Amino acid sequence: MTKLSVNINKIATLRNSRGGDTPNLISVAKDIQEYGAQGITVHPRPDERHIKYQDALDLKPFVITEYNIEGNPIPNFIDLVTKIKPTQVTLVPDAVDALTSNAGWDTITNSAFLKEVITEFKRQGIRTSIFMDVDLKLIEAAALTGADRVELYTEAYASQYVLGNKAAIEPYINAAKLASELGMGINAGHDLSLENIAYFAQNIPNLAEVSIGHALIAESLYLGFQNVINQYLYKLQG
Repeated sequence: MTKLSVNINKIATLRNSRGGDTPNLISVAKDIQEYGAQGITVHPRPDERHIKYQDALDLKPFVITEYNIEGNPIPNFIDLVTKIKPTQVTLVPDAVDALTSNAGWDTITNSAFLKEVITEFKRQGIRTSIFMDVDLKLIEAAALTGADRVELYTEAYASQYVLGNKAAIEPYINAAKLASELGMGINAGHDLSLENIAYFAQNIPNLAEVSIGHALIAESLYLGFQNVINQYLYKLQG
């Protein structure tokens, strides 16, 4: 079964908008896991506009499922991850001023850098994943970095699915097949939602994990966390 990791960045955004500690990030993370989610994802950025580096540290004792930390491997991020030793680190090539993740790695141009970073994380016993577009040449290059998994960047699929273009999943199927053949696991994330998750999960071979934040939080405003998380789990079962 594909695991559901819930990205709680938006909870931190809501908290930060008023200062103080409401909603409490640790309480939300504990509840999300109690409701059935199999992982918690955070993506601290250099400006700490939502998840703060201290949040990532504070959450560690309370994430009893899988803990996934995403981010651009700048020195401060590398130090944070090696201190926490989460289940998984997902490397994302975010610009400092990026509103949200908007591209995968060029694993050819950045091959030497990624190999160095991944080697260090794996030495620390941390599973590594690379945020990737569905370019087969870049998937091949990703395998040479030593990454354990790739996370397929699904915005293009999601934007086409809502228009009725289900054929947009084909490049993702091909990328997932190649990654599997090259010995890497398959994760996916970005703009996945209750509307499009079932079709994606049913068609992507060996899909290990999806990381969902913005859509899940927005859906939960109307339907409630417990209800929405269980709807995702049902759809991921196929």
